[in-house]
Amino acid sequence: MQPWQSAGMANDRVLGFDGIHNFRDYGGYPARAGRLKRGMLWRSGQHAGASAADLARVRALGIATVIDLRGDSERAAFPCLRHPDFAGDVLFELGETASMQGQAAHAEAADRIRTAADARDRMIRLYQGMAFRGVLTGTWRLYGQALASRDHPSLIHCLAGKDRTGVGVALIHHLLGVHHDDILADYLLTNSAGDVEARIAAQARDLADMGLSEAAMRVVLGVDAVYLDAAFAAICDSHGSIAAYADAVLGIDAARIAAIEARLID
Repeated sequence: MQPWQSAGMANDRVLGFDGIHNFRDYGGYPARAGRLKRGMLWRSGQHAGASAADLARVRALGIATVIDLRGDSERAAFPCLRHPDFAGDVLFELGETASMQGQAAHAEAADRIRTAADARDRMIRLYQGMAFRGVLTGTWRLYGQALASRDHPSLIHCLAGKDRTGVGVALIHHLLGVHHDDILADYLLTNSAGDVEARIAAQARDLADMGLSEAAMRVVLGVDAVYLDAAFAAICDSHGSIAAYADAVLGIDAARIAAIEARLID
């Protein structure tokens, strides 16, 4: 256990921080060519609220590439903090990755819903379209390039680290041959690692102003296997397979997958 890992977190992938939510290692899973390395693949929510101690702890992980899936307006509203010694790269496409400017994917889904059933339906529709947003897929393309060409630890994040990040990580897992059960387990870890109660407290007023019930808030701020399945099904309907989509849209072909495996498989 890392010294900053929460003792209450049974899963040793999850690191506890003062002001960074949903920070965890998504390596270690069995894949087609072997087992993904631990300590090389990190995911989280945004770091705008990070404490000085948080920044030192992130620095200690050796992360030198950050893939920021947020849009321009989110980066302007919530600028991520970095350790003074951070000299790595932050990769992103210019533009908006959510269709509603300045909102995370889950906040976008919350617009014009009231009940938990409404929220679930809206989240499914959100996921069905996520893989076809040009700025977001452009940043996922940079993500694939980084994994194939860089030998140091990387971090991928959006605002909450659950939707745009969740689908991006799941795509990489799938392309590397991680079993679907493990893909879902990693995706669903947000529900225990993502500090849902803290995010409800932080966003309760804004979401309540939209008319959401507490039950609907919990749907919007959590994840469900049906969401990820909806995203994958939409991709397969459009391109025939995840691999064909990754090749055509993300530039992740067989050669790039092999390069990722060479760097990230034990």
